[in-house]
Amino acid sequence: MNLKNLLLFTALLLPIAAQAQSISPAQIERFKSLPKAQQESLAKQYGIDLDSITGSRQSGQRPQQVNVVENQSSNQNSEEELEKSLKEQEEEQKQAEKNNGLKPYGYDLFSGAPTTFAPVTEIPVPQNYTLGPGDTLHVQLWGKESRNLELPVSRNGTIDFPDSGPLSVAGLSFEQAREQIRTRVEEQYIGVKASVSLGELRSMRVFVLGEARNPGSYSVSSLSTITNALYVSGGIKQNGSLRNVQHKRDGKVIGELDLYDLLLKGDSSNDNRMQPGDVIFIPPVGQRVGIEGEIYRPALYELDGDNTLAELIGMAGGLTPQAYPQRVTIERTNEDFLRIITEADYTNTQGKNARIRPGDTVSIASISEITGQYVEIKGAATRPGKFAWVPGMRVSSLVKSLDADLLPKADKDYAAIVRTHPETDHISVLNLRLRDAIRHPGGEDDRLLHEKDRLLLFSDVGKVDIEDEVERDENYTREALFAPVIERLKTQATPKKPQQIINISGPVRYPGEYPMPASRNLADAVFVAGGLKDSASLLQAEVARYSTSEEGIGQTHIIDVDLAQAMSGTAGLQLQSRDRILIKAVPEFGKTRTITLSGEVRYPGNYTFRDGDTLKDVLQRAGGLTHNAYPKGAVFTREKLRQLEAQRLREAEERLQGDLLGIQLEGDSFGGDNAQRVQEVQGLLDDVQDSRAVGRMVIDLPAVLASERYQAIRLQDGDQLTVPTIPQAVTVLGEVQYPTSHLHTQNLTVEDYLERSGGPTRQADESRAYVVKADGSVMMPKRSNWFGGGGSQLEPGDTIIMPIDVDRLNQLELWTNVSQIVYQMALGAAAVGNL
Repeated sequence: MNLKNLLLFTALLLPIAAQAQSISPAQIERFKSLPKAQQESLAKQYGIDLDSITGSRQSGQRPQQVNVVENQSSNQNSEEELEKSLKEQEEEQKQAEKNNGLKPYGYDLFSGAPTTFAPVTEIPVPQNYTLGPGDTLHVQLWGKESRNLELPVSRNGTIDFPDSGPLSVAGLSFEQAREQIRTRVEEQYIGVKASVSLGELRSMRVFVLGEARNPGSYSVSSLSTITNALYVSGGIKQNGSLRNVQHKRDGKVIGELDLYDLLLKGDSSNDNRMQPGDVIFIPPVGQRVGIEGEIYRPALYELDGDNTLAELIGMAGGLTPQAYPQRVTIERTNEDFLRIITEADYTNTQGKNARIRPGDTVSIASISEITGQYVEIKGAATRPGKFAWVPGMRVSSLVKSLDADLLPKADKDYAAIVRTHPETDHISVLNLRLRDAIRHPGGEDDRLLHEKDRLLLFSDVGKVDIEDEVERDENYTREALFAPVIERLKTQATPKKPQQIINISGPVRYPGEYPMPASRNLADAVFVAGGLKDSASLLQAEVARYSTSEEGIGQTHIIDVDLAQAMSGTAGLQLQSRDRILIKAVPEFGKTRTITLSGEVRYPGNYTFRDGDTLKDVLQRAGGLTHNAYPKGAVFTREKLRQLEAQRLREAEERLQGDLLGIQLEGDSFGGDNAQRVQEVQGLLDDVQDSRAVGRMVIDLPAVLASERYQAIRLQDGDQLTVPTIPQAVTVLGEVQYPTSHLHTQNLTVEDYLERSGGPTRQADESRAYVVKADGSVMMPKRSNWFGGGGSQLEPGDTIIMPIDVDRLNQLELWTNVSQIVYQMALGAAAVGNL
């Protein structure tokens, strides 16, 4: 980029950057508090990027192009103008809040103020247009001579015609000037004709004063009208009149413009053209009235003399179809300056001619909802809503097809009818076997519908699948649809008419509170709750019944019910108000307990066992062990133990993290060994975080299989037994030079295997070395005679652990225990994973 282009680019950026910096944070917050429409109006007027201020632009979205106002004033003046506009918008918002949210009508005509005002030049020039200095005439000559001339009107009102001298045209109409030019051409140029048209038009200065948003003088096109001048000045403030815009010339009013005629009727006959020096004066607003409710344009309207209610409603666009015209409410101020309410009937002439006073607020009410001759469908229907009711109407008249009229997730077996008593307005609930009603129209289940009946159609939770995403959020469950019905039944209950509600719990599809079935039959109550689950016991159910004793004290009785008889209808039990039904479940229904046998078992797999079965019993069912099995190294894991180990690991990790932080904070208090201590603890913490809880329980599998005296191992659900093959190695782990496994050799001691691994390191604690046997048991050196050279020998599958020396560190016991936990879990996991 060369220097010239760089300077040009900088010159273009500076006004935009200065404009962005001129908006203060306080103004931005006030800007955000305004309604959306006012924000957009100000943003367009001042060239503000609305998304950048409100933060509504999404990530990656391209910014919208905004028009920038060409301000001739400085940035400080722009900021002052924005502050002024913000104050005006805030004041208008406060006034709207005082008038129940109603805003004055018509002022948004000028809300989209132009960024620049283009003179009106693209319209046909009227024949009576008066020429003046600054206008330009285009003259085209053809015939013997062809020329195109541009003849501007000079200050003395003449045009300089070639070869014929000046011609005075100022003050002439365009038609008169055209005839004079044609006449001169025909007289002085033989065989030449002329065509005359207007080119560039002159600009003129007019004044817009009074309650204009930006009063002052403006340069406009000579074809401009009153509305053009208002548009240039930014429009009219809300305290200015729209009905009496005055057009003045030489101090006299030569015309008045009622903008309501333009807005409501499209009548621009009084939108006169301007002349240089004309004044547009906007007086203060006149008396206003407000109108709200069921009309098309709720707003505050300016009165023009005496207006009737019919005229006001006409200005507001007329009544909507939902309006209730027989009672129009008018709120006004009386002679004592008190607000009162009067009414008018808009259906007659007297009401339409009712006089509207300044300050009145007219409210048009809505017609009431449907009050009669209807039935309603609610819930999982294809077309819910209200439908016309006719005598003799049945359920099958509303729901003709279970597939076409119900949603796919609807419960097609059960529905409910909520009926309202016409005299008491109390409700009752009728249960409906929907499938039978639709399949057998006119039958016993196809009930007659009464006026105002509500048919509740419920969803079947079991039918909601992955493809039913659209209707997943619609809650048509029994609980949701019955909730207002249950509340209404409770509210209308009295001592003589207790609430007709029951409660059912246990293995039914939809437990909860339900209206009392009309039959008071337990089987019907179960049907309303969706029926029994397969886990329900048919031997016995309970009904808890609330009653009042002779002394007036509430008490509860428990009634045992043979559920099988009750479901067949032979139990003879009649339900009462507030009965609580408990359906009992089959004990241990569907509960299975399994153990996993893997490794060197003759028939490995998942075995289901009975309550009280032992590990020996299941192994016998699995055919015992193979000839390659090594029962001494068997790994038996249990889920509860795994959870306990996981908890111990979490506790150890938290303690170690605290110790590591403490060592790091101690700094060099331990001399040069601090870095080494940090490294040791960090390594131990890494081992804990990498460890996986196994849940191993140490057992002597050979004794389990062979000895009757050995404690029987009662199984729990989730147990696992892994039997490895016969090992041949002894493993050395921990702080030795070369941790590895060695081929098992008879008569070798612990010291021998340690020597084969290079001996202990400098960090090793030789006095605390220990051996983990193949079955998971631990043998400590201080409690055995292995390190004395005699006694028991190591066996295949054993592991020698050389721990780290932590005597010189704090938290000795914790770190020692943690290291033992990590090694034991690692050995258990390795025993299972190496199969």
